[in-house]
Amino acid sequence: MLSANLNDRPMNLLDKEIKLALHDGLAIPAHPLALDAGRKLDERRQRGLTRYYIASGAGGVAVGVHSTQFEIRDKKIGLLEPVLRIAMEEIHAAQLSRPFVKVAGIVGPTDQAIAEAQLAASLGYDLGLLSAGGLGHWSESDLIKRAERVAEYIPLFGFYLQPSAGGRLLSHSFWRDFADIPNVHAIKMAPFNRYQSLDVIRAVLSADRFEDIALYTGNDDNIVADLLTTYRLWVNGRYREKQIVGGLLGHWAVWTQKAVELLEDIKRCKLVGSPSVSELLTLGVQVTDVNAAIFDPHHQFHGCIPGIHEILRRQGLLEGRWCLNPSEELSPGQMEEIDRVCRDYPHLSDDDFVRQYLEKFLAE
Repeated sequence: MLSANLNDRPMNLLDKEIKLALHDGLAIPAHPLALDAGRKLDERRQRGLTRYYIASGAGGVAVGVHSTQFEIRDKKIGLLEPVLRIAMEEIHAAQLSRPFVKVAGIVGPTDQAIAEAQLAASLGYDLGLLSAGGLGHWSESDLIKRAERVAEYIPLFGFYLQPSAGGRLLSHSFWRDFADIPNVHAIKMAPFNRYQSLDVIRAVLSADRFEDIALYTGNDDNIVADLLTTYRLWVNGRYREKQIVGGLLGHWAVWTQKAVELLEDIKRCKLVGSPSVSELLTLGVQVTDVNAAIFDPHHQFHGCIPGIHEILRRQGLLEGRWCLNPSEELSPGQMEEIDRVCRDYPHLSDDDFVRQYLEKFLAE
């Protein structure tokens, strides 16, 4: 087991190399939960998924987030610490020569969020992805106070989670105050709504710390366009600019090697103009079509986690689609939609890559 000594490093500081990598822009998959047919942790495949993301060239991984299933925090299930620890053990075992950003999901009221931040920091996580999910009755002022407290224990990655996935609407004023918290280093925008995403971008650009905060897309319905756009807004008598530099995405938990290639193509397009913006936007529509099949927006995203699992099952990385909640399954017609996008967009799939290394990923 990894050291849990909280004094090994200052918990309230972000490593400089990690910060530089975060601002350069990374593909960060949201880590799923591998279960067996009895809905118990399948540790071999849980480790295999982390190995897959590392080998795919991902710039980090987010664990204990929506894709990992919030039920892991149930005391009867007790999987939060194991899944956080297993991912860290595999990252350490990989002995990477490049920065790899470790993000831990943090939820719940202040005391719970602080305890989760302490756990994540003790295991070596760089940032806490702080969600307001389940706190719809809290005032925005109380949410800011909560964030300030949690930021004392771990650097923060803000998270605008869409209401249909358990989040809540948050105002421009909230994000303006959130951006002023000294230990906030990034924000993931996942409201699946252009207006609400722009609220975050405007708030960050108007903040004194706007250069210190990296913007990441979690808008699985608009990944490529988010990443291609330069946001230029008039602030305090002059224009300020910012880009969404990377993605922290459940969508990037599947076909991850191709997602990494896509982000590099977008960076190259912005730098030298090739591939063209038009070509990438066409690809972006295809990515959104794939996401519609996997994430199940036609049924209010009920099948999004089983959809992720189905792709990983087909590749052999998971044994089945099982979720901790037995009622979480594919929606009617979703399997056929997944069949269609797998058939229509083979260039977005990394099946060949997984097939080549699957035995290594799943080695005991």
